[in-house]
Amino acid sequence: MHDELVDHLTRSSPLSRGEALRVIQDVLAYFDETTEDYVRRRHRELQAQGLVNAAIFERIEADLKYRAVAPPELTLRQLRRIVYG
Repeated sequence: MHDELVDHLTRSSPLSRGEALRVIQDVLAYFDETTEDYVRRRHRELQAQGLVNAAIFERIEADLKYRAVAPPELTLRQLRRIVYG
């Protein structure tokens, strides 16, 4: 499946063909994450770092703008609803 990209990575880096394919699959899986799954995951990660919800939701709101395919802008209330239902 991504032969051209695998070839490029093996030519331009020290990665073997298998390693390049694994990196590509990892990157694609990362960007395949839905907005809702991303918000929930980041909330858990930031909460584990000891941040409070006000700071967490502000950071998530800012981070969403930099996703490869940015979702529509979500309000803080919409972010809370994703996490808490």
